[in-house]
Amino acid sequence: MNKVHVKKGDTVMVIQGADRGKKGKVLQVSPKEGKVIVEKCAMVKKHVKPRQMGEPGGIIDAESAMYADKVQLVCPKCGEPTRVGYKVNDDGTKVRVCKKCGKEID
Repeated sequence: MNKVHVKKGDTVMVIQGADRGKKGKVLQVSPKEGKVIVEKCAMVKKHVKPRQMGEPGGIIDAESAMYADKVQLVCPKCGEPTRVGYKVNDDGTKVRVCKKCGKEID
């Protein structure tokens, strides 16, 4: 199983590509592919077919998946995009740690 440094609901900043510098919330994580879907980033046009009678079809904007290594976690304490470290507490739980300020993220 592959590991991804971000979780669903985290705030991240895009560090590569056309959306570089944008911040958004992680909507979905796919560890198997190593990809994430970020809110309002990597937008694509999607052709939607009407599924029920009276439902409109058309072209909508949707977020597409991007590689997880193109995003950096934004620390909720210091507000900076940072790398993620890990620390094991005394009770044996593993928590994520901000590499810049040293505070626990989870």
